[in-house]
Formats: sequence, C-alpha cells, structure tokens
Amino acid sequence: MRDTQDINIGWRTEPPPATYHVRADDPASFSTHRITALHHNFHEHPLFQVPELVKLGKELAPLGQCRFMRPGLTVASTIAHDSRHPDGRSIDEHFERMEEPGSSVALYNIEAIPRYQALLFDIVGTMRADVEREQPGIFRVNGFVFISAPPSVTPFHIDRENNFWLQLHGRKILSVWDHADRSIVPAEAVEDFIVTQSLRKVRFSEEFRSRGQEFHARPGDGVYFPSTSPHMTSSDTAWTSPGDRVSISIGVTFYTSVTRRTARVYQVNRVLRKCGLSPAYPGESPAADALKASVGGLVGATRSCLVDMTASARRFKPVTTPPPGSY
Repeated sequence: MRDTQDINIGWRTEPPPATYHVRADDPASFSTHRITALHHNFHEHPLFQVPELVKLGKELAPLGQCRFMRPGLTVASTIAHDSRHPDGRSIDEHFERMEEPGSSVALYNIEAIPRYQALLFDIVGTMRADVEREQPGIFRVNGFVFISAPPSVTPFHIDRENNFWLQLHGRKILSVWDHADRSIVPAEAVEDFIVTQSLRKVRFSEEFRSRGQEFHARPGDGVYFPSTSPHMTSSDTAWTSPGDRVSISIGVTFYTSVTRRTARVYQVNRVLRKCGLSPAYPGESPAADALKASVGGLVGATRSCLVDMTASARRFKPVTTPPPGSY
C-alpha cells in the first residue's frame, strides 16, 4: 500500500522563479543533519499576506484543519490542539478578533488548497538541490501556518519531518536543539514518537535552555532543522503596536529517503522489543540498520492493514498509523 502523497508531483523541471527564495547564508556548508539559520523573502509573497491567510483559514475550517490551542499553555505543557475554539467562536469571529492578546490558530496541511500546495513546492524547490545532496527523494511536502497574538507559546515537542521554519509577520522566538542530543530527548522517547506519535516521554526542563539554539526571528528570517529536533516557540508583546499585533510563521515540512529508512528501523526495533530483545537504535549499527530497513516496509504495510481493519471493527482498540512513506 502506497501513500498517495508519496509521489513527487508538482515539482518544476527548473528551479522556481528567482523572485522568491530561501537560502542558507553559506549554501556550500548546508547539511540536512544540522540546525541552520536561513533567510527568505516569501513573507512578501501575495499568498502570505494577512488577508489571504485569513481567506485560507476560512477555506480550511470546514475541513477541520484550523486548530486552536487551549489557553494557559507553557513551553512545558503537552501540545493540545482542538478544531473547536475554546470559547466556541466561529472561524469568522476568531479572525475578527485575531489581534486580541493570546489569540491563536494553526492552519494544518495547507497543501489541501491547490494554490498553497504549489507554493509549498516552490519553497522546498529553492533548497531542493541542497537537501538532496544528502537526502534524496523528497516527498510529502506539508505546510502548517501559525497565527498568534502575543503572549503565545508552542510547547516543547518533536516532529517526524524535516522542517523549513519561516517567519512571515511579526516576531517570534524559536528555540531548537540538536536532534542527536540524547540528554534532551532519550532514544526511547524518539522511538515512541516515530512509531506511535506519543510525546509522553518528550519533556521540557529549564536545564535544557543552555544546550539549545535560540533564534529571534523577524519577517525574512528562517531556520532549517532536521527530523526529531526538539523545538518550541514563544512571542511576547514587546514589539507589538496597534495594527501590528500578530505573529505569523510557517513550518514547511517534508520527508526523504533518509527519514523513511529511519522510520523503518524504528518500526522493526519496536517489534523486536515486544519479543523481549534489546535492538540497537538507528545509527548504532549500520549493518543492523541495513537489515532492518529492508524489512521495515513490510512492518509498516502490516500496521497500515491493521489500521484499516480496526477502523471497521470498533470493538478493537485502534492501531496507530505507521509513519508516512515508511511502507
């Protein structure tokens, strides 16, 4: 079974027009395995202006893709998004009051709207050659727009995808940590998340701050960070003024042949642990990784079939969907 988005549709045969770009300060040293500061001018793109993003939100709301944070979150909170506004407001009412302090909405999977899907491909396309030097086979490009009026936070968490994070309007602080630093997120917590999407073992401590990188982003600033890099954001009211109280950023995420291979290794490891074994984590044994990756796709396909079966057999506990593109 193949994910319908596991196809490189939408790519231009040539790089996108030079009018808009995302660039690393030193492209020659860019690595998909390192956190890297970026600069871009997509904040000037017509589709990323506030009226157009409001229009986008109203298109996504009937699809259940406008998510609201519950009030009172801190960076140490568990992420909790809901498709219903905490005060019961409609999406129109939310946008009418979007500059109220603490107002926040996330627009999920904006690629569902064709004009934004094309724009996301253009964004990744500007860095495609740099990415595919190390991680060929980009697929499943997704976009998540975060619109908030300070004070606001996005709690500490990890994602499965690689991420081009771009600031579009206002200001925001992004804190991000090395994805390989096991003093921040233990290997078993990463495995739990990759296999089941559980963040139960991903927990923030104030002691982590000195080990991370902090980016004070303005429009035109961006950051690349690899899959499973711990990160969080915050925005305060110091920079706001009447008519300029909204911070907007976008995460343009994508998978590659490398993220697929890693997910397959983690899936096989989970099966081996259930059999009472203690397999090496990805990267600890290249020979073992190669063997696990060769059979990991079958594990994912089996899990996907179980998901389909349990969806129609409600008396069984649902099985978690395997990582996208891993089977």
